[in-house]
Amino acid sequence: MVAAPRLRIRLQFEEGSRLGPGKADLLETIGRTGSISAAGREMKMSYTRAWALVEQMNESFAEPLVASARGGAKGGGAQLTEAGQQVLAAFRALETAAQEAGAAQIAAITALRKETQDD
Repeated sequence: MVAAPRLRIRLQFEEGSRLGPGKADLLETIGRTGSISAAGREMKMSYTRAWALVEQMNESFAEPLVASARGGAKGGGAQLTEAGQQVLAAFRALETAAQEAGAAQIAAITALRKETQDD
């Protein structure tokens, strides 16, 4: 069985910053794991890349989306701020709304594709 196509949304802001499914997944994974490094590992992303993406997001919004504490005797960690939770929820709602609104067009486009062999 062939999987249905996915619609992927990416917001491009005027100053050049972006928010798309990768950053949303990173926010979601940080929220679940409580760690930027653990989120990066789970997503098969380097620690440096995960931190860079978090820094980009934190700089792009009026309030940081992720709050982090450095490691040490008590260990570090990270959590989504209230703004981070709001941005993630709004982005996921946008994805759902776009998928639902475009379902008929996606089906029409899919119907016109060449059939593939499933060997």
